[in-house]
Amino acid sequence: MKKLEKLGQDEGNLERDKLAKIYEETLKGIIEGEVVKGRIVKIYKGEVYVDIGYKSEGAVNINEFPEPQALKVGDEVNVYIESKEDEHGNLILSKLQADQSKNWQAILEIAKEEREINGKISRMVRGGFMADVGMEAFLPASQVALRPVKNLADFVGKQLNFKIVKIDRKRKNVVVSHRKWLEENREKGRTQLLKEIKVGETRKGRVKNLTDFGAFIDLGGMDGLLHITDITWGRISHPSEVLAVGEDVEVVILDLDLERNRVSLGLKQKTPNPWDAIGQKYPPGTKIKGKVVNLVDYGAFVELEEGVEGLIHISEMSWTERIEHPSKIMNVGEIVEAAVINLDKGSRKISLSIKQLEADPWVVAKEKYQPQTKVKGTVKNIVDYGAFVELDEGITGLIHITDLSWGRVAHPKDVLNKDEEIEVMILEVNVENKRISLGLKQLTPNPWEKISERIQIGDNVSGQVKKTSSFGIYVELEKDLEGFVPSEELAPEGEKKSASDFEIGEEITANVIELIPEKKEIKLSIKKYLGIPK
Repeated sequence: MKKLEKLGQDEGNLERDKLAKIYEETLKGIIEGEVVKGRIVKIYKGEVYVDIGYKSEGAVNINEFPEPQALKVGDEVNVYIESKEDEHGNLILSKLQADQSKNWQAILEIAKEEREINGKISRMVRGGFMADVGMEAFLPASQVALRPVKNLADFVGKQLNFKIVKIDRKRKNVVVSHRKWLEENREKGRTQLLKEIKVGETRKGRVKNLTDFGAFIDLGGMDGLLHITDITWGRISHPSEVLAVGEDVEVVILDLDLERNRVSLGLKQKTPNPWDAIGQKYPPGTKIKGKVVNLVDYGAFVELEEGVEGLIHISEMSWTERIEHPSKIMNVGEIVEAAVINLDKGSRKISLSIKQLEADPWVVAKEKYQPQTKVKGTVKNIVDYGAFVELDEGITGLIHITDLSWGRVAHPKDVLNKDEEIEVMILEVNVENKRISLGLKQLTPNPWEKISERIQIGDNVSGQVKKTSSFGIYVELEKDLEGFVPSEELAPEGEKKSASDFEIGEEITANVIELIPEKKEIKLSIKKYLGIPK
Protein backbone atom coordinates (compact mmCIF):
# COMPACT_ATOMS: atom_id res chain seq x y z
CA MET A 1 0.00 0.00 0.00
CA LYS A 2 2.79 2.32 0.91
CA LYS A 3 4.48 1.43 -2.32
CA LEU A 4 1.36 2.46 -4.27
CA GLU A 5 1.16 5.78 -2.44
CA LYS A 6 4.78 6.51 -3.14
CA LEU A 7 4.30 5.65 -6.84
CA GLY A 8 1.41 8.08 -7.02
CA GLN A 9 3.41 10.82 -5.42
CA ASP A 10 6.27 10.27 -7.85
CA GLU A 11 3.92 10.46 -10.84
CA GLY A 12 2.41 13.70 -9.50
CA ASN A 13 5.78 15.23 -8.98
CA LEU A 14 6.76 14.23 -12.50
CA GLU A 15 3.65 15.93 -13.94
CA ARG A 16 4.30 19.06 -11.92
CA ASP A 17 7.91 19.14 -13.07
CA LYS A 18 6.77 18.71 -16.66
CA LEU A 19 4.27 21.56 -16.38
CA ALA A 20 6.84 23.75 -14.65
CA LYS A 21 9.29 23.10 -17.44
CA ILE A 22 6.70 23.94 -20.09
CA TYR A 23 5.80 27.10 -18.18
CA GLU A 24 9.44 28.12 -17.95
CA GLU A 25 9.85 27.53 -21.72
CA THR A 26 6.82 29.71 -22.36
CA LEU A 27 8.23 32.50 -20.28
CA LYS A 28 11.52 32.29 -22.11
CA GLY A 29 9.69 32.69 -25.49
CA ILE A 30 8.13 35.99 -24.49
CA ILE A 31 10.60 38.85 -24.95
CA GLU A 32 9.96 42.46 -24.06
CA GLY A 33 10.05 44.80 -27.06
CA GLU A 34 8.78 42.19 -29.55
CA VAL A 35 5.57 42.09 -31.58
CA VAL A 36 3.56 38.87 -31.07
CA LYS A 37 0.19 37.55 -32.20
CA GLY A 38 -2.54 37.18 -29.59
CA ARG A 39 -6.26 36.50 -29.30
CA ILE A 40 -8.92 38.77 -27.80
CA VAL A 41 -10.52 37.03 -24.84
CA LYS A 42 -12.50 39.91 -23.33
CA ILE A 43 -13.55 43.51 -24.02
CA TYR A 44 -14.47 45.35 -20.85
CA LYS A 45 -14.64 48.99 -19.73
CA GLY A 46 -12.48 50.40 -22.53
CA GLU A 47 -9.87 47.68 -22.24
CA VAL A 48 -9.21 44.85 -24.68
CA TYR A 49 -7.78 41.75 -23.00
CA VAL A 50 -5.42 39.72 -25.22
CA ASP A 51 -4.07 36.22 -24.57
CA ILE A 52 -0.55 35.79 -25.96
CA GLY A 53 0.07 32.44 -24.19
CA TYR A 54 1.52 34.02 -21.10
CA LYS A 55 0.58 33.29 -17.49
CA SER A 56 -1.91 36.12 -17.68
CA GLU A 57 -3.70 38.17 -20.33
CA GLY A 58 -2.53 41.66 -21.17
CA ALA A 59 -4.84 44.69 -21.36
CA VAL A 60 -4.73 47.17 -24.28
CA ASN A 61 -6.59 50.50 -24.29
CA ILE A 62 -9.38 50.23 -26.86
CA ASN A 63 -8.45 53.64 -28.35
CA GLU A 64 -5.23 52.13 -29.70
CA PHE A 65 -7.29 50.19 -32.27
CA PRO A 66 -8.09 52.04 -35.54
CA GLU A 67 -11.64 50.57 -35.65
CA PRO A 68 -12.61 49.75 -32.06
CA GLN A 69 -16.29 49.25 -32.93
CA ALA A 70 -15.39 46.29 -35.15
CA LEU A 71 -13.54 44.35 -32.41
CA LYS A 72 -14.94 41.05 -31.06
CA VAL A 73 -13.81 38.20 -28.81
CA GLY A 74 -11.76 35.64 -30.71
CA ASP A 75 -10.13 38.14 -33.12
CA GLU A 76 -6.41 37.72 -33.61
CA VAL A 77 -4.33 40.88 -33.23
CA ASN A 78 -0.67 41.85 -33.20
CA VAL A 79 0.53 43.48 -30.00
CA TYR A 80 3.79 44.88 -28.70
CA ILE A 81 5.18 43.53 -25.40
CA GLU A 82 6.09 46.57 -23.35
CA SER A 83 6.71 44.64 -20.10
CA LYS A 84 6.17 41.09 -18.83
CA GLU A 85 5.18 42.43 -15.44
CA ASP A 86 4.43 45.83 -14.04
CA GLU A 87 4.56 46.62 -10.31
CA HIS A 88 1.36 44.63 -9.88
CA GLY A 89 2.65 41.65 -11.85
CA ASN A 90 0.46 42.43 -14.92
CA LEU A 91 1.50 41.92 -18.58
CA ILE A 92 1.75 45.28 -20.41
CA LEU A 93 0.83 45.23 -24.16
CA SER A 94 0.40 47.94 -26.87
CA LYS A 95 -1.45 47.76 -30.16
CA LEU A 96 -0.23 51.23 -31.20
CA GLN A 97 3.43 50.34 -30.79
CA ALA A 98 2.86 47.06 -32.59
CA ASP A 99 1.48 48.96 -35.58
CA GLN A 100 4.31 51.50 -35.47
CA SER A 101 6.89 48.73 -35.29
CA LYS A 102 5.26 47.01 -38.23
CA ASN A 103 5.07 50.26 -40.17
CA TRP A 104 8.69 51.08 -39.36
CA GLN A 105 9.79 47.77 -40.84
CA ALA A 106 7.62 48.45 -43.89
CA ILE A 107 9.15 51.92 -44.29
CA LEU A 108 12.66 50.47 -44.06
CA GLU A 109 11.74 47.99 -46.77
CA ILE A 110 10.24 50.72 -49.01
CA ALA A 111 13.32 52.91 -48.55
CA LYS A 112 15.61 50.00 -49.39
CA GLU A 113 13.70 49.25 -52.60
CA GLU A 114 13.31 53.01 -53.37
CA ARG A 115 9.57 52.66 -53.83
CA GLU A 116 6.95 55.37 -53.34
CA ILE A 117 4.86 55.69 -50.21
CA ASN A 118 1.47 57.32 -49.77
CA GLY A 119 0.50 59.52 -46.87
CA LYS A 120 -1.57 62.42 -45.64
CA ILE A 121 -0.19 65.82 -44.62
CA SER A 122 -1.45 66.24 -41.06
CA ARG A 123 -0.13 69.62 -39.93
CA MET A 124 2.31 72.43 -40.53
CA VAL A 125 5.50 72.69 -38.47
CA ARG A 126 8.52 74.94 -38.61
CA GLY A 127 10.21 74.49 -41.97
CA GLY A 128 7.52 72.29 -43.49
CA PHE A 129 4.88 69.68 -42.61
CA MET A 130 4.34 66.42 -40.75
CA ALA A 131 2.89 63.67 -42.91
CA ASP A 132 1.30 60.40 -41.76
CA VAL A 133 2.87 57.58 -43.78
CA GLY A 134 2.16 54.87 -41.22
CA MET A 135 4.21 56.89 -38.79
CA GLU A 136 4.94 60.60 -38.70
CA ALA A 137 7.45 61.79 -41.31
CA PHE A 138 8.85 65.28 -41.94
CA LEU A 139 8.11 66.92 -45.28
CA PRO A 140 10.28 70.06 -45.88
CA ALA A 141 8.41 73.00 -47.44
CA SER A 142 10.87 72.99 -50.35
CA GLN A 143 9.89 69.39 -51.14
CA VAL A 144 6.13 69.82 -51.40
CA ALA A 145 6.01 70.93 -55.07
CA LEU A 146 8.13 71.47 -58.18
CA ARG A 147 7.93 75.24 -57.83
CA PRO A 148 7.65 77.61 -54.85
CA VAL A 149 4.16 77.64 -53.35
CA LYS A 150 2.40 80.87 -52.36
CA ASN A 151 0.12 79.40 -49.69
CA LEU A 152 1.59 76.33 -47.97
CA ALA A 153 -1.46 75.94 -45.73
CA ASP A 154 -3.44 74.72 -48.76
CA PHE A 155 -1.53 71.40 -48.57
CA VAL A 156 -2.70 70.47 -45.08
CA GLY A 157 -5.08 67.50 -45.30
CA LYS A 158 -3.95 66.46 -48.79
CA GLN A 159 -3.22 62.82 -49.60
CA LEU A 160 0.02 62.64 -51.62
CA ASN A 161 2.66 60.25 -52.87
CA PHE A 162 6.20 60.60 -51.50
CA LYS A 163 9.72 59.31 -51.89
CA ILE A 164 11.73 58.59 -48.74
CA VAL A 165 14.85 60.76 -48.87
CA LYS A 166 16.35 60.25 -45.37
CA ILE A 167 16.03 57.82 -42.43
CA ASP A 168 17.51 58.09 -38.93
CA ARG A 169 17.33 54.49 -37.62
CA LYS A 170 18.31 55.36 -34.07
CA ARG A 171 15.71 58.08 -33.62
CA LYS A 172 13.31 56.48 -36.08
CA ASN A 173 12.99 59.76 -37.99
CA VAL A 174 11.86 59.80 -41.61
CA VAL A 175 12.13 62.64 -44.17
CA VAL A 176 9.98 62.41 -47.31
CA SER A 177 9.66 64.42 -50.56
CA HIS A 178 6.66 64.87 -52.78
CA ARG A 179 8.80 66.93 -55.17
CA LYS A 180 11.15 64.01 -55.85
CA TRP A 181 8.18 61.78 -56.59
CA LEU A 182 6.86 64.40 -59.03
CA GLU A 183 10.26 64.74 -60.74
CA GLU A 184 10.69 60.98 -61.16
CA ASN A 185 7.19 60.53 -62.53
CA ARG A 186 7.62 63.55 -64.76
CA GLU A 187 10.83 62.14 -66.18
CA LYS A 188 9.09 58.82 -66.84
CA GLY A 189 6.24 60.67 -68.50
CA ARG A 190 8.63 62.80 -70.57
CA THR A 191 10.48 59.73 -71.84
CA GLN A 192 7.24 58.01 -72.74
CA LEU A 193 5.77 61.17 -74.28
CA LEU A 194 8.79 61.76 -76.52
CA LYS A 195 8.47 58.20 -77.81
CA GLU A 196 4.83 58.66 -78.73
CA ILE A 197 4.39 62.33 -79.70
CA LYS A 198 4.21 63.34 -83.38
CA VAL A 199 4.04 66.65 -85.23
CA GLY A 200 0.53 67.42 -86.40
CA GLU A 201 -1.36 65.42 -83.80
CA THR A 202 -3.57 66.91 -81.09
CA ARG A 203 -2.87 66.41 -77.39
CA LYS A 204 -4.71 67.28 -74.21
CA GLY A 205 -2.88 69.39 -71.67
CA ARG A 206 -3.31 71.76 -68.78
CA VAL A 207 -2.31 75.43 -68.66
CA LYS A 208 0.58 75.55 -66.20
CA ASN A 209 1.83 79.11 -66.50
CA LEU A 210 1.10 82.32 -68.43
CA THR A 211 3.73 84.83 -69.59
CA ASP A 212 3.73 87.89 -71.85
CA PHE A 213 4.96 85.78 -74.77
CA GLY A 214 2.73 82.74 -74.38
CA ALA A 215 1.51 79.86 -72.21
CA PHE A 216 3.25 76.74 -70.91
CA ILE A 217 1.08 73.65 -71.28
CA ASP A 218 1.65 70.50 -69.18
CA LEU A 219 1.29 67.60 -71.59
CA GLY A 220 1.60 64.99 -68.85
CA GLY A 221 5.34 64.52 -68.56
CA MET A 222 6.74 67.69 -70.04
CA ASP A 223 5.76 71.26 -70.82
CA GLY A 224 5.15 72.64 -74.28
CA LEU A 225 5.16 76.31 -75.28
CA LEU A 226 2.06 77.79 -76.83
CA HIS A 227 3.32 81.09 -78.26
CA ILE A 228 0.97 84.06 -78.09
CA THR A 229 0.86 84.22 -81.90
CA ASP A 230 -0.43 80.63 -82.02
CA ILE A 231 -3.22 81.04 -79.48
CA THR A 232 -5.75 82.69 -81.79
CA TRP A 233 -6.00 83.92 -85.36
CA GLY A 234 -7.02 87.26 -83.91
CA ARG A 235 -5.09 89.93 -82.01
CA ILE A 236 -4.55 89.60 -78.23
CA SER A 237 -2.31 91.58 -75.89
CA HIS A 238 -1.80 88.81 -73.33
CA PRO A 239 -2.56 85.04 -73.20
CA SER A 240 -4.79 85.63 -70.16
CA GLU A 241 -7.40 87.09 -72.55
CA VAL A 242 -8.01 83.53 -73.80
CA LEU A 243 -6.50 81.10 -71.26
CA ALA A 244 -6.43 80.61 -67.49
CA VAL A 245 -3.95 78.72 -65.30
CA GLY A 246 -5.32 75.25 -64.52
CA GLU A 247 -7.56 75.18 -67.60
CA ASP A 248 -7.61 72.00 -69.69
CA VAL A 249 -6.97 72.58 -73.39
CA GLU A 250 -6.47 70.57 -76.54
CA VAL A 251 -3.51 71.71 -78.63
CA VAL A 252 -1.76 70.81 -81.86
CA ILE A 253 1.89 69.68 -81.90
CA LEU A 254 3.61 72.14 -84.26
CA ASP A 255 7.29 71.26 -83.79
CA LEU A 256 9.57 68.91 -81.81
CA ASP A 257 13.16 69.49 -80.74
CA LEU A 258 14.17 66.14 -79.25
CA GLU A 259 17.72 67.24 -78.51
CA ARG A 260 16.57 70.08 -76.26
CA ASN A 261 13.29 68.40 -75.22
CA ARG A 262 11.22 71.29 -76.56
CA VAL A 263 7.70 71.13 -77.95
CA SER A 264 5.98 73.96 -79.81
CA LEU A 265 2.19 73.99 -79.61
CA GLY A 266 -0.68 75.66 -81.41
CA LEU A 267 -4.28 76.36 -80.47
CA LYS A 268 -5.46 78.43 -83.42
CA GLN A 269 -4.41 75.64 -85.80
CA LYS A 270 -7.41 73.61 -84.65
CA THR A 271 -9.64 75.93 -86.69
CA PRO A 272 -9.36 76.90 -90.38
CA ASN A 273 -7.22 79.90 -91.29
CA PRO A 274 -9.75 82.71 -91.93
CA TRP A 275 -7.44 84.16 -94.60
CA ASP A 276 -7.96 81.09 -96.82
CA ALA A 277 -11.38 82.31 -97.93
CA ILE A 278 -10.79 86.02 -97.48
CA GLY A 279 -10.93 86.89 -101.18
CA GLN A 280 -14.50 85.67 -101.52
CA LYS A 281 -15.69 87.33 -98.32
CA TYR A 282 -14.14 90.78 -98.67
CA PRO A 283 -13.58 91.76 -102.29
CA PRO A 284 -12.78 95.46 -102.98
CA GLY A 285 -15.89 97.58 -102.72
CA THR A 286 -17.42 95.54 -99.90
CA LYS A 287 -18.90 97.54 -97.05
CA ILE A 288 -17.98 96.14 -93.63
CA LYS A 289 -18.52 96.80 -89.95
CA GLY A 290 -15.70 96.08 -87.52
CA LYS A 291 -14.27 96.83 -84.11
CA VAL A 292 -11.34 99.21 -83.71
CA VAL A 293 -8.62 97.14 -81.97
CA ASN A 294 -5.59 99.41 -82.23
CA LEU A 295 -4.76 103.04 -82.99
CA VAL A 296 -1.37 104.13 -84.35
CA ASP A 297 -0.04 107.39 -85.75
CA TYR A 298 -0.71 106.34 -89.33
CA GLY A 299 -4.16 104.83 -88.94
CA ALA A 300 -6.55 102.44 -87.20
CA PHE A 301 -6.66 98.63 -87.25
CA VAL A 302 -10.17 97.23 -87.47
CA GLU A 303 -11.10 93.60 -86.69
CA LEU A 304 -13.48 92.27 -89.33
CA GLU A 305 -13.66 88.83 -87.69
CA GLU A 306 -11.40 86.76 -85.44
CA GLY A 307 -7.99 86.68 -87.10
CA VAL A 308 -8.82 89.19 -89.83
CA GLU A 309 -7.91 92.86 -89.50
CA GLY A 310 -7.89 95.74 -91.93
CA LEU A 311 -6.16 99.11 -91.80
CA ILE A 312 -7.88 102.44 -92.24
CA HIS A 313 -5.00 104.70 -93.20
CA ILE A 314 -5.24 108.19 -91.76
CA SER A 315 -5.50 109.56 -95.31
CA GLU A 316 -8.66 107.45 -95.82
CA MET A 317 -10.55 108.88 -92.88
CA SER A 318 -11.84 112.13 -94.37
CA TRP A 319 -12.08 113.79 -97.78
CA THR A 320 -11.84 117.24 -96.33
CA GLU A 321 -10.46 117.25 -92.76
CA ARG A 322 -6.80 117.00 -91.93
CA ILE A 323 -6.74 114.29 -89.24
CA GLU A 324 -3.73 114.67 -86.94
CA HIS A 325 -4.28 111.33 -85.18
CA PRO A 326 -6.98 108.62 -85.50
CA SER A 327 -7.87 109.06 -81.83
CA LYS A 328 -9.37 112.43 -82.76
CA ILE A 329 -12.29 110.72 -84.49
CA MET A 330 -12.47 107.14 -83.07
CA ASN A 331 -11.68 105.02 -80.00
CA VAL A 332 -10.45 101.46 -79.39
CA GLY A 333 -13.46 99.16 -79.02
CA GLU A 334 -15.69 101.36 -81.19
CA ILE A 335 -17.65 99.77 -84.05
CA VAL A 336 -17.01 101.56 -87.35
CA GLU A 337 -18.23 101.16 -90.90
CA ALA A 338 -15.78 101.20 -93.78
CA ALA A 339 -15.27 100.08 -97.37
CA VAL A 340 -12.69 97.56 -98.61
CA ILE A 341 -10.47 99.34 -101.13
CA ASN A 342 -7.66 96.79 -101.51
CA LEU A 343 -6.91 93.21 -100.48
CA ASP A 344 -3.50 91.49 -100.51
CA LYS A 345 -4.05 87.89 -99.44
CA GLY A 346 -0.36 87.00 -99.73
CA SER A 347 0.69 89.74 -97.32
CA ARG A 348 -2.50 89.37 -95.27
CA LYS A 349 -3.34 93.04 -95.67
CA ILE A 350 -6.74 94.64 -96.15
CA SER A 351 -6.96 98.36 -96.86
CA LEU A 352 -10.12 100.07 -95.66
CA SER A 353 -11.58 103.52 -96.12
CA ILE A 354 -14.19 105.54 -94.28
CA LYS A 355 -14.23 108.47 -96.64
CA GLN A 356 -14.99 106.32 -99.67
CA LEU A 357 -18.36 105.42 -98.20
CA GLU A 358 -19.34 108.86 -99.52
CA ALA A 359 -18.77 110.67 -102.77
CA ASP A 360 -15.59 112.72 -103.03
CA PRO A 361 -16.76 116.29 -102.31
CA TRP A 362 -13.90 117.61 -104.40
CA VAL A 363 -15.31 115.90 -107.49
CA VAL A 364 -18.63 117.56 -106.69
CA ALA A 365 -16.79 120.82 -106.09
CA LYS A 366 -15.34 120.76 -109.59
CA GLU A 367 -18.86 120.73 -111.00
CA LYS A 368 -20.28 123.14 -108.46
CA TYR A 369 -17.53 125.77 -108.48
CA GLN A 370 -16.78 126.73 -112.03
CA PRO A 371 -14.01 129.29 -112.71
CA GLN A 372 -15.11 132.94 -113.05
CA THR A 373 -18.27 132.32 -111.01
CA LYS A 374 -19.07 134.34 -107.90
CA VAL A 375 -19.74 132.55 -104.60
CA LYS A 376 -20.13 133.48 -100.95
CA GLY A 377 -18.00 132.14 -98.14
CA THR A 378 -16.72 132.75 -94.61
CA VAL A 379 -13.18 133.79 -93.75
CA LYS A 380 -11.89 130.97 -91.54
CA ASN A 381 -8.22 131.79 -91.22
CA ILE A 382 -5.85 134.64 -92.08
CA VAL A 383 -2.15 134.03 -92.69
CA ASP A 384 0.72 136.09 -94.00
CA TYR A 385 0.26 134.88 -97.56
CA GLY A 386 -3.51 135.10 -97.80
CA ALA A 387 -6.89 134.11 -96.36
CA PHE A 388 -8.75 130.76 -96.27
CA VAL A 389 -12.43 130.98 -97.07
CA GLU A 390 -14.89 128.13 -96.37
CA LEU A 391 -17.28 127.74 -99.29
CA ASP A 392 -19.02 124.58 -98.09
CA GLU A 393 -18.58 122.09 -95.25
CA GLY A 394 -15.05 120.74 -95.70
CA ILE A 395 -14.42 122.76 -98.85
CA THR A 396 -12.04 125.69 -98.35
CA GLY A 397 -10.40 127.95 -100.89
CA LEU A 398 -7.45 130.34 -100.66
CA ILE A 399 -7.35 134.01 -101.58
CA HIS A 400 -3.68 134.72 -102.13
CA ILE A 401 -2.49 138.11 -100.88
CA THR A 402 -1.90 139.18 -104.48
CA ASP A 403 -5.58 138.52 -105.27
CA LEU A 404 -6.99 140.55 -102.41
CA SER A 405 -6.68 143.94 -104.08
CA TRP A 406 -5.52 145.54 -107.31
CA GLY A 407 -3.43 147.76 -105.13
CA ARG A 408 -0.68 147.04 -102.65
CA VAL A 409 -1.55 144.97 -99.51
CA ALA A 410 0.95 144.75 -96.65
CA HIS A 411 -1.00 142.00 -94.82
CA PRO A 412 -4.36 140.25 -95.52
CA LYS A 413 -5.70 141.37 -92.15
CA ASP A 414 -5.59 144.92 -93.50
CA VAL A 415 -8.34 143.89 -95.93
CA LEU A 416 -10.30 141.05 -94.24
CA ASN A 417 -11.48 139.97 -90.80
CA LYS A 418 -11.84 136.41 -89.48
CA ASP A 419 -15.42 135.03 -89.64
CA GLU A 420 -16.35 137.81 -92.08
CA GLU A 421 -18.77 136.71 -94.79
CA ILE A 422 -17.57 137.81 -98.22
CA GLU A 423 -18.20 137.31 -101.89
CA VAL A 424 -15.32 135.94 -103.96
CA MET A 425 -14.64 134.72 -107.47
CA ILE A 426 -13.57 131.13 -108.31
CA LEU A 427 -10.26 131.34 -110.16
CA GLU A 428 -9.23 127.65 -110.33
CA VAL A 429 -10.30 124.22 -108.95
CA ASN A 430 -7.57 121.55 -108.60
CA VAL A 431 -9.26 118.27 -107.60
CA GLU A 432 -6.04 116.23 -107.47
CA ASN A 433 -4.38 118.58 -104.99
CA LYS A 434 -7.71 119.50 -103.37
CA ARG A 435 -7.19 123.22 -103.86
CA ILE A 436 -9.45 126.07 -104.89
CA SER A 437 -7.95 129.44 -105.79
CA LEU A 438 -10.15 132.43 -105.03
CA GLY A 439 -10.02 136.09 -105.92
CA LEU A 440 -11.43 139.20 -104.24
CA LYS A 441 -10.00 141.89 -106.48
CA GLN A 442 -11.46 140.15 -109.54
CA LEU A 443 -14.94 141.24 -108.45
CA THR A 444 -14.08 144.81 -109.52
CA PRO A 445 -12.52 146.12 -112.75
CA ASN A 446 -8.78 146.44 -112.82
CA PRO A 447 -8.12 150.16 -112.39
CA TRP A 448 -4.73 149.78 -113.99
CA GLU A 449 -6.21 148.64 -117.28
CA LYS A 450 -5.99 151.49 -119.82
CA ILE A 451 -4.74 153.79 -117.06
CA SER A 452 -2.90 155.83 -119.70
CA GLU A 453 -6.25 156.73 -121.25
CA ARG A 454 -7.46 158.27 -117.98
CA ILE A 455 -4.30 159.74 -116.51
CA GLN A 456 -1.44 161.46 -118.32
CA ILE A 457 1.90 162.80 -117.12
CA GLY A 458 1.41 166.44 -116.17
CA ASP A 459 -2.20 165.94 -115.04
CA ASN A 460 -3.25 167.27 -111.70
CA VAL A 461 -5.00 164.59 -109.58
CA SER A 462 -6.62 164.63 -106.13
CA GLY A 463 -6.92 161.95 -103.44
CA GLN A 464 -6.72 161.09 -99.74
CA VAL A 465 -3.57 160.35 -97.78
CA LYS A 466 -3.66 156.59 -97.22
CA LYS A 467 -0.32 155.96 -95.57
CA THR A 468 2.83 157.83 -94.57
CA SER A 469 6.44 156.71 -94.34
CA SER A 470 9.90 158.19 -93.97
CA PHE A 471 10.13 158.20 -97.75
CA GLY A 472 6.88 160.03 -98.49
CA ILE A 473 3.12 159.57 -98.53
CA TYR A 474 0.75 157.20 -100.34
CA VAL A 475 -2.36 158.77 -101.86
CA GLU A 476 -5.52 156.83 -102.85
CA LEU A 477 -6.66 158.36 -106.13
CA GLU A 478 -9.55 155.91 -106.61
CA LYS A 479 -10.33 152.39 -105.30
CA ASP A 480 -7.26 150.15 -105.57
CA LEU A 481 -5.33 152.95 -107.35
CA GLU A 482 -2.56 154.63 -105.40
CA GLY A 483 0.01 157.30 -106.18
CA PHE A 484 3.19 158.04 -104.26
CA VAL A 485 4.60 161.46 -103.29
CA PRO A 486 8.32 161.22 -102.45
CA SER A 487 9.62 163.34 -99.54
CA GLU A 488 11.43 165.75 -101.89
CA GLU A 489 8.13 166.44 -103.69
CA LEU A 490 6.05 167.29 -100.63
CA ALA A 491 6.59 171.11 -100.62
CA PRO A 492 7.55 174.00 -102.97
CA GLU A 493 11.09 175.27 -103.20
CA GLY A 494 12.16 177.08 -100.06
CA GLU A 495 9.65 175.22 -97.82
CA LYS A 496 10.37 172.19 -95.65
CA LYS A 497 7.73 169.53 -95.15
CA SER A 498 7.87 165.86 -94.08
CA ALA A 499 5.37 163.00 -94.30
CA SER A 500 4.52 163.44 -90.61
CA ASP A 501 3.08 166.84 -91.46
CA PHE A 502 0.22 165.09 -93.29
CA GLU A 503 -2.75 163.34 -91.66
CA ILE A 504 -4.31 160.09 -92.82
CA GLY A 505 -7.43 160.88 -94.78
CA GLU A 506 -6.26 164.42 -95.61
CA GLU A 507 -7.28 165.55 -99.10
CA ILE A 508 -4.38 166.67 -101.32
CA THR A 509 -3.77 167.58 -104.95
CA ALA A 510 -0.58 166.76 -106.83
CA ASN A 511 0.87 166.66 -110.31
CA VAL A 512 1.60 163.37 -112.13
CA ILE A 513 5.31 163.37 -112.84
CA GLU A 514 5.79 159.67 -113.69
CA LEU A 515 3.46 156.82 -114.84
CA ILE A 516 4.58 153.15 -115.21
CA PRO A 517 1.45 150.92 -115.67
CA GLU A 518 3.38 147.61 -115.89
CA LYS A 519 4.83 148.24 -112.41
CA LYS A 520 1.60 149.77 -111.13
CA GLU A 521 3.42 152.95 -110.19
CA ILE A 522 2.20 156.60 -110.27
CA LYS A 523 4.68 159.20 -109.03
CA LEU A 524 3.21 162.50 -107.83
CA SER A 525 4.56 165.91 -106.87
CA ILE A 526 2.92 168.48 -104.61
CA LYS A 527 5.89 170.76 -105.23
CA LYS A 528 5.28 170.83 -108.95
CA TYR A 529 1.54 171.26 -108.53
CA LEU A 530 2.05 174.28 -106.28
CA GLY A 531 4.69 175.70 -108.62
CA ILE A 532 2.38 175.69 -111.62
CA PRO A 533 1.11 179.21 -112.42
CA LYS A 534 -2.58 179.56 -111.69
